[in-house]
Amino acid sequence: MTSRTPTGLPGSSTSPAADHATSSTPVRGEPRDGGAPHSPRTRVPTPADVAALLRSRGGMTIERHLTDDQRAATLAADARAGLTAAPKELPPTWFYDATGSMLFGKITELPEYYPTRAERSILSAHAAGLAAALAETLPGGGAGTFVELGSGTSEKTRMLLTALVATGRLRRFVPFDVDADTLSRAGTAARAAHPGLAVHAVVGDFRQHVGLLPLADAGTPGAAGTDAATGVLVAFLGGTIGNLRPDERQTLLTELRERAGRGGALLLGTDLVKDPDRLVAAYDDSAGVTAAFNRNLLTVLNRELGADFDLRGFAHVARWDPDNRWIEMRLRSIRDQTVRVAGLDLTVSFADGEEMRTEISAKFDRPTVARELAAAGWRLAHWWTDPDEDFALSLAFAE
Repeated sequence: MTSRTPTGLPGSSTSPAADHATSSTPVRGEPRDGGAPHSPRTRVPTPADVAALLRSRGGMTIERHLTDDQRAATLAADARAGLTAAPKELPPTWFYDATGSMLFGKITELPEYYPTRAERSILSAHAAGLAAALAETLPGGGAGTFVELGSGTSEKTRMLLTALVATGRLRRFVPFDVDADTLSRAGTAARAAHPGLAVHAVVGDFRQHVGLLPLADAGTPGAAGTDAATGVLVAFLGGTIGNLRPDERQTLLTELRERAGRGGALLLGTDLVKDPDRLVAAYDDSAGVTAAFNRNLLTVLNRELGADFDLRGFAHVARWDPDNRWIEMRLRSIRDQTVRVAGLDLTVSFADGEEMRTEISAKFDRPTVARELAAAGWRLAHWWTDPDEDFALSLAFAE
């Protein structure tokens, strides 16, 4: 069951990672004139209630839109659809169990994999300028709420939080991720560095739950239940937008625009088109870390769905698609083989040489980014790149 209320508000469930807090404004019925309490009915807290509690306490809460059972059901549905499709395909969402996250951390340190270093260098050079641009443009003199789609545990997040807190406007950090443990670490780190910052973590899948982000009290001047409105900054970093097809990108960008409101800003990280040999090398490193990361998806299916994939039976493939301007990662069967997925009561055949796509990673240029943002109701205001122009950060404001 989805839990949408924070610790300390009636009707909530206590998250192990959340701080224990109590609301100073009772929601249950209070005694009248010393008499017995009136109706014990519980009012469902509104986003404004949540925001008021967080601002007053500087606490951390975790809002769950993706329970363990829901996550398992989504994985099962994705696996059934992908393994029975022609050609076969699995979404990259399921790379990131504990092993996958560890392997991806190693990937970001590889000499071939430039995106993380490039994006970090842009933030190092321009975080203060970004905060100043937000202060000049957003209502209330800056971003009062910072939403990050992703883990929120990286050095890049720390740089952004430091710059935004320095403006004196930031009150709330909303990290969004599929993994509650990752979010707990993100929230704990943010509060340790910035004790007065309220953290409202959201467990969800951005393919399904962006529309449920708790932003009704931020970013829209004059919205019911708001106090003095400040703006909201949504960050989608790391080039993750490239894992989506064009129609999926448009849907997500439009939904983010609607949730952020008229006082919204978007910070978008995009990998840029470059020499295909460099691109392929970034996704097929000489140490074989990316190959292990790709095959780990099969380990997830084996563990979670009772499959019997033989990891040695699949080769890692990275390929540049010039027509779509994206890198594809695939797993190629090295022999005729049959896989049993007990949890789905499904038997899947792979022919020798058959490939299953596990990820796309689209690459961009400035005109493409500006066009896609504009189509979703965003105005591109600032475009920053690293010195080698490998990667870009775009700051856009809601039209």
